[in-house]
Amino acid sequence: MKILITGSSGHLGEALVRTLKALQFQVVGVDIKPSKFTDIVGSIADRETVKTALHEVDVVMHTATLHKPHVVTHSKQDFIDTNVTGTLNLLEESKLQNVKSFIFTSTTSTFGDSLRPAKNQPTIWVNEDLASQAKNIYGVTKTAAENLCQLFHRNHQLPCVVLKTSRFFPEIDDDKSMRESYVDANIKANEFLYRRVDVADIVEAHILAMEKAPDIGYGKYIISASSPFSKSDLMDLQLNAPQVVTKYFPDFEEIYSANNWQMFPTIGRVYVNTKAKDELGWNPQYDFQHILNSLKSGDDYRSQLTRLIQSKGYHGDITYTEGPYPVE
Repeated sequence: MKILITGSSGHLGEALVRTLKALQFQVVGVDIKPSKFTDIVGSIADRETVKTALHEVDVVMHTATLHKPHVVTHSKQDFIDTNVTGTLNLLEESKLQNVKSFIFTSTTSTFGDSLRPAKNQPTIWVNEDLASQAKNIYGVTKTAAENLCQLFHRNHQLPCVVLKTSRFFPEIDDDKSMRESYVDANIKANEFLYRRVDVADIVEAHILAMEKAPDIGYGKYIISASSPFSKSDLMDLQLNAPQVVTKYFPDFEEIYSANNWQMFPTIGRVYVNTKAKDELGWNPQYDFQHILNSLKSGDDYRSQLTRLIQSKGYHGDITYTEGPYPVE
């Protein structure tokens, strides 16, 4: 089986290339940036590049994107060219090549303003039925790309699965107040309760989606670490998140205290992965309990794949003094 990975020089692209090659698949990587994981250097916005890349391909895993860190540094047209036109080019050529599975890596950022609870309202329960209310060009173009996938399944019977991933990048947080209040590992550990996922679990979700796409036809799934919370916790998560966490993990405060870590006072959203677990058979391994176990044993809670890939930055050799990238 021949698999095309777009964005093969990026975090997830590299993770997929490494894993799929180890599983003895034939893999072709395409990216605008050269790397040892990229076979074709070029843009998916260029139809001829896409046509060449898709030669005799059975499966497309489309991870290439301009995303949130590029909102200030790139134009809206750049986002449309890469995220919309690039996806359209891949879908058109996939249709012509009779691709068996098209897996599109999307994002929970498409929910945008729907993720913010109103004052004195409970935490947002985020599943696939939540309305998208994009707050920037990134969310707009990723939503458009999801809709293109649905259209190509509807009109051309192309099996398409959309995986809406939560945070997985290892770079420091973009929120200055968060960086000033918590050490980076503490922030990321907390997020595994409600809005983060390890790249190794994302890779597993992509492989399962590839296998099941012909039977699913079209499906959209939230890919985030399993949260312990239920709908009955939502108001309390707004009022006193540490108390709710203690209900599920009685030893968490002791473990955190030993590491000089703190839980966030409130949690405003909870990503729900039930559909992905039920329909894809996905079973993410890296969750908050795993983190607590790792802290107790003195181990690194990150997967080997995450540690292997490390940070890539967002803008090549450009660095910024006020954070990992400029924000609006």
